[in-house]
Parts: sequence; structure tokens; C-alpha cells
Amino acid sequence: MRICSSNTPVADRRIERAEAAYLGLAIGDALGATVEFLTPREIRTQFARAGGVHRELGGGGWLKLKPGQVTDDTTMSLALGAAIIAAGGQIEPLGCARAFDAWMRAKPVDIGNTVRRNLVAFRKTGCPIAPPAEQDAGNGALMRILPVALVTLGRDPPAIEQAVLAQAHVTHNNPVSDATCLLMVRLLRAALRGVALPELYRAEIQPFVETQPQFAFRPRRRENPRGWVVETLQAVLQALLDTDGFEDCLLDVVNRGGDADTTGAIAGMIAGALYGRAPIPERWLKALDPPVAAACRAQARALIALARPWDHSFCYQEPA
Repeated sequence: MRICSSNTPVADRRIERAEAAYLGLAIGDALGATVEFLTPREIRTQFARAGGVHRELGGGGWLKLKPGQVTDDTTMSLALGAAIIAAGGQIEPLGCARAFDAWMRAKPVDIGNTVRRNLVAFRKTGCPIAPPAEQDAGNGALMRILPVALVTLGRDPPAIEQAVLAQAHVTHNNPVSDATCLLMVRLLRAALRGVALPELYRAEIQPFVETQPQFAFRPRRRENPRGWVVETLQAVLQALLDTDGFEDCLLDVVNRGGDADTTGAIAGMIAGALYGRAPIPERWLKALDPPVAAACRAQARALIALARPWDHSFCYQEPA
């Protein structure tokens, strides 16, 4: 008889990594927002007293945020996660579109142009799927992918792809965006299961770049990345592979400037899944907006709970 338990070491580790991924998303977002749209040289100048490196969740930036405050990267993810939980783990375009529309009506601190344009179109037409568009290869669908990765643990590849594209195509119906979202879900799922970074590179990152060379991230360092998802992924992968810990990864990526809240959020989610809760600096956890931190922890646990009926790695076979 197969028994599924929430108290096995495997389940406990999965929950811990899921929480770290969600907290990493929010921390990377808040950390990067301070230096969003600055160049690396401007960052070095602004933080000269700290050795030229931006290190703290101090708020400010062009959005004039409070210390520890997050932006659309985190709040859209939480809106999506809440909708998935309310739907019992189901992910379909109309539910995602309604969740994002409610999020926009709540007047978030920031919102991307592509997201705004396609949500306004949804209000007018009622169609939850944006039309395919070559110019919609931004990083808005990628930055909010974490709830999908968590709730689809254990599902088969066709079901996972359907779920990934259901949320992505509400605002970003573009094959380049799709490719990055599908890759990130594979990376997150593997990291949550304890796969180490070298194996992630060999099994997922290297083959992806070989088949889609526009994403090549060597040898040139990607600094000042724009919102184009290719540059976003290049910066994140470089930071991930050039460091060996959570803090160093996030500091590396946000100090590149550009769309730093989003590169920080994406690097934070994958680094959290890889390295777990322990390496996350306590000073960052204490600085993060408390209601956001609580929501991240709660959603991580709820989404993992919804994943368990499909995730056989939570289960063991009772001897006959």
C-alpha cells in the first residue's frame, strides 16, 4: 500500500525549499528595486561608502519604496498563487486573468507596460488569452512563475506545459517568453527535489542554450539587463553559475542594475529552491515587509500541499 505523509524528511525538505524560494523571490525583488534602472557604474557611485556594492533592503529607488517593500514581481506572484489555491490547484487562463485584473484594480506600486496593455484588453473583450505578439517577449510572465512550479510538482510534462502557458498567455503570448517560463519551471522543480547546481547545468541549462543560442550567456557579462526576457535570463544564469550561495547570487545579479527587481526576484526564487532556508541572511528576512513574508510562507505550504496528490516522491511503499 502506498502511503503519503506530510511528516517524512523528504516532505519537510520540500516545504523548506519551497518557502525559501518564495522568500527568495520577495527578497530579490525588494533588494533589486532600490537600484532598478541604474547602471552598474551608478550603483558603485551611489554605494561607494559600502564598497560600491548595494547590499541591503533599504527601499528608495525610483519608486521611493519603504525598506523591505516589494513590487509587482512579488505581488503578481501572490495574486496568482492565491487564485491557484482558491481553485484547488487548477490553473486555467480565465481564473488567472481575473486574478491579475483584480490585482491591477488594487493599484499596485508598479506594473509593466505589456501586462497593463493586455489586462486592459481582457477587460474590454473578456478573452483571457492575449494575441500572439512578437514584441511581448518581456519578463512579466517569467517573474511570477513560482506558484505554478510549486503546485505542479509531480504532474506529467503535458499538464505542466498547459499550466505554465495558461498563466503566461494572459499577458505574454510569445514563444521566447514561453521557452523561458518552461525552463524556469524545470529548474525550480529539480532544485526543489534537491538536484545540485552542476547537474542542473548539465541536464537543463546547457541543452537549453544549445538548442536556443540566442540565450547564450558566455563569455560576455550581461550588465544593465533590460526587460527583454533574453537579457533577464542571461543575467540570472550568469549570477547563479558564477556564485555558490544565496546571498552572493542575489548581490551579483542586482548590482548589474537594469531591471534589477525582476532579475533579483527570479534569481532569488531559484537560489532559494537550490540552497534552502538556512543561507538566507537573517537581516534580509527581518527587513522584508512582514505581511509579504507571511504570505510567501503560507502560499508555499498551501501550494506544496496541493501538489502532493500528484507528487509520488512524497510517498513510500508499505512493505507487503
